[in-house]
Amino acid sequence: MTGAMVALGLMGAVVLFIVVSYNRLVRLRNQFKNAFAQIDVQLKRRYDLIPNLVETAKAYLKHERETLEVVTEARARAVAAHERAARDPSDASAMQALMGAEGALAGALGRLNVAIEAYPELKADANMRQLFEELTTTENRVGFARQAYNDAVMTYNTRRESFPDNLIASWFGFGPAQLYEIENAAEKEPVRVSFS
Repeated sequence: MTGAMVALGLMGAVVLFIVVSYNRLVRLRNQFKNAFAQIDVQLKRRYDLIPNLVETAKAYLKHERETLEVVTEARARAVAAHERAARDPSDASAMQALMGAEGALAGALGRLNVAIEAYPELKADANMRQLFEELTTTENRVGFARQAYNDAVMTYNTRRESFPDNLIASWFGFGPAQLYEIENAAEKEPVRVSFS
């Protein structure tokens, strides 16, 4: 009878351990997905600002049509990559595609900023100033959201790789989460707006 009680107690402890570990991994996975949702909000805001920026610049940048097209195309690719990543932030290939598309968009916006610098009347435009100010604010918010996401991913990945939770993670298919790293040097630089 005592042996059966001990065996039953051990089985209960193992089941309790599995349930606690599983629930902890679910909570951590949901935390990094929620952190991505914060990036999602800011990226959508940025994607909405870019067409207004391009439209405002069109009147002044008649000879910079290629630059405006590059920005528009880069935005479209970033939106598509973003939509894929937003569906499942734990999909490493979707996150890689988003990082690449965001890097290309940052480079295109850098080219647009250089083009704008050559047009004093555009730099003086109040609407352009406001759009760039909003874009700069949004870029800062994206940076903060990216940091929060990476912190949540690091916590999740550390837990799923640590013994004994790694056993539960492998049994129940908790895959690694992808950090949101900056690949493009242009994206590492903050958006610089100079209207002096």
